[in-house]
Amino acid sequence: MKKNLLSFFFILPFMVQAQFSYDLQGHRGARGLMPENTIPAMIKAMDLGVTTLEMDLAITKDGEIILSHEPFMNPAICLDQDGNEIERGDHSFNIFQMTFEEILAFDCGSKVHPGYPQQVKFFATKALLKDVFAVAEKYAEDMGYPKPRYNIEIKSSPEGDGIYHPVVSEFSDMVVNLISEEIGWERVNIQSFDFRVLQYIHKTYPEVPLAMLVENASKYKEDLDELGFQPEIYSSYFIALTEDIVKDLQSKGMKVIPWTVNTSEQMQKLLDMGVDGIITDYPNLAKNLD
Repeated sequence: MKKNLLSFFFILPFMVQAQFSYDLQGHRGARGLMPENTIPAMIKAMDLGVTTLEMDLAITKDGEIILSHEPFMNPAICLDQDGNEIERGDHSFNIFQMTFEEILAFDCGSKVHPGYPQQVKFFATKALLKDVFAVAEKYAEDMGYPKPRYNIEIKSSPEGDGIYHPVVSEFSDMVVNLISEEIGWERVNIQSFDFRVLQYIHKTYPEVPLAMLVENASKYKEDLDELGFQPEIYSSYFIALTEDIVKDLQSKGMKVIPWTVNTSEQMQKLLDMGVDGIITDYPNLAKNLD
């Protein structure tokens, strides 16, 4: 935590925060510009004026909730405890089988990511969710920014239950309880591709706003039927989304917030369709869009 906090104070310039009329979400913070799912990525996104910080969760062996897109140390972005490369395809550094203290030895910020050449590189560790809340809330207060919203993904699968993460009920309970204690639900929603998570939370914690993550917007009717209820947010990959689909979903009372939209042209096209928000790796590209 200490290295993360020190890092962003030295590398982030003071910026005047932009304001947007739609929900601009920084994907994994601002993955195109900073190491993903780190505190510096969240701060960078806030400086760029995002409305919502988007992030992914994993659970450690000792029950800590941390930010991580994979339930293991991803060889594409992480170095091992000794600063060495992790072999491609090696998923043996299982977060669910390591304590948070052990995880802090891994550097997930220094390695060059070929897909994101603009990323600033520095030593960065995986952060505790509660620390992300504490830093983001304090930073917004200190800078005079609006308090951010949080779009928090529970990443799970039937194959990973008990191996890479807790079972759905335990995983969901841990996350909901921490958020209830730290932030509350006025500015937070849970998202997931795992319909089991959404169904469990909808039944057990009806006060929690939910976002349904899907790959293919053309199957939205079938997916909603499978889910069995209407979530607050429909969040699909943007490619197959059309204006008719957007209008139909909105007519049912859902917000439509597609992912991951990484060019200004794609952003503008979706805004012209009437989407409620955009999830992007590059929130800096949203400047001057309506």
